[in-house]
Amino acid sequence: MSSLSKGVEKVQVALKWDPSPSGAPSHDLDIIAGVYSADDPHGDPVHLVHFDKRSSDGTITLNRDSRTGLGFGDDEVMTLELNRMAPSYVRVVVGVAIQQSAGRKTFGDIANTAVRIAEGYDELARHDFSAVSGSTAATVAEFTRNGSGTWEFREDVRGFDTDPDAFASLMGAAAS
Repeated sequence: MSSLSKGVEKVQVALKWDPSPSGAPSHDLDIIAGVYSADDPHGDPVHLVHFDKRSSDGTITLNRDSRTGLGFGDDEVMTLELNRMAPSYVRVVVGVAIQQSAGRKTFGDIANTAVRIAEGYDELARHDFSAVSGSTAATVAEFTRNGSGTWEFREDVRGFDTDPDAFASLMGAAAS
């Protein structure tokens, strides 16, 4: 990035998948964002944002939450206003977890899963989860604040074989 770049400021993470076959239990995928402080950028998140928990400062919002994948277009959408975050926050990791209430499901078990990450009209990344098809959860993006205070984006697709609660505590660990 040039010295005139404002970096990444406001991004949207959109998730979609096809509904389960008729008569089968519904597929429920969730976007999760973990926010980390400068004091512990790879430790426990300061806060997690997902279908049941919002960010206290309003900088990360879940605009749409589907429990079935029914409908047209995106099933879940999360907006991250990185430019509004307090300077003490230096890292945000975004992931997707599959709810396991109806038995173990992986990304390979769910048709047409895809995530799109965009800033305005600029698409930053798109993934179909094929690289992590045997996983039950995956990170998809990492945003870090650099020394000059601007946010940078890095694709970070890593698969996990764990339940959503455990994934929330593991997703921010440094990649090996």
